[in-house]
Amino acid sequence: MIRALAVALAVSACASTAIAEPPLDRVPADQRVPLDFRRTTLVVRDMEASLAFYRAIGLVPIYDNVIRTPRDAPTDEAAERSLRLVFLRANDDYIGIIGLMEYAKPEREARPARAEDDRILHPGDVVLVFNVENQEEVFARAVASPGVRVGETPHVVTYPGYDGTSVIRVNFSSVYDPDGHYIELNQVLTDLPVGD
Repeated sequence: MIRALAVALAVSACASTAIAEPPLDRVPADQRVPLDFRRTTLVVRDMEASLAFYRAIGLVPIYDNVIRTPRDAPTDEAAERSLRLVFLRANDDYIGIIGLMEYAKPEREARPARAEDDRILHPGDVVLVFNVENQEEVFARAVASPGVRVGETPHVVTYPGYDGTSVIRVNFSSVYDPDGHYIELNQVLTDLPVGD
């Protein structure tokens, strides 16, 4: 009995620390591809400002480390290269991770900032889309974060449905994060098909 309890506890402990496997029911097995899109990493100017924004919209940090080259360099001064890398998750710690990377050495010159009145997306721009449950609350927290600019305030838009005849209603909003990345904070108002 005690041995069985010890085995059960060991299995439980291992299961709780294992990396989550992707849910296999999102795409039927016969349609799966040998690829998972795991993470998007954004190079940022100010890690603390970026972390404040992404935490404000609800993401949870799951990894935060300084990475130096060579790996055994004890300080940034002794390293050829040093950066801080942070991963944040929403509801899945296997896919859909946002990485934030800030270089300490060598310093990287920032790209020119987007003009205040530039509200047009350009080739090479990235759009990160987040579905939120309480858009009013999340949008308010997002725009209160230092360095964040409003793209579009919340309003309902429609898109053609996956079947080509139905309509998908979305309460759409957007902001620019502290580094100028375009972020959509949307509340989907229509049930979407899963695995069709």
